[in-house]
Amino acid sequence: MTTLHTQHNGEGGGPTHLSAYRLMWILVTFDLPVETKKQRKAAHDFRMFLLDQGFEMSQFSNYLRFCNGKEQFDAYVRRIERNLPERGHVFVFQFTDRQYENIVRFSDQSRRQAQKNPGQLALF
Repeated sequence: MTTLHTQHNGEGGGPTHLSAYRLMWILVTFDLPVETKKQRKAAHDFRMFLLDQGFEMSQFSNYLRFCNGKEQFDAYVRRIERNLPERGHVFVFQFTDRQYENIVRFSDQSRRQAQKNPGQLALF
């Protein structure tokens, strides 16, 4: 199990252990129209918004981000909702850090090694 540590908890000042079942990943996947110049700009702007929010592109219309729980997930969903393009379909998935560890990946018809989860919670 992945265990992440923060420096202090609220009461005793000791380390806080965060369960891999509480830590979350957000996957935003979308299908946006790009037939007109206005639609292409809207799709580009939405991609740039996701990057500005700390998401990483895993595939062209799939963006992934780590978050530290349900409250932060809900905050990102609200931000995404405020920045939706006028047309198209956007899906937001959440899954636990433990589920992320179990993703099976293939590349060029070969199974890839499991991707390692971050070893620590980075605060910016």
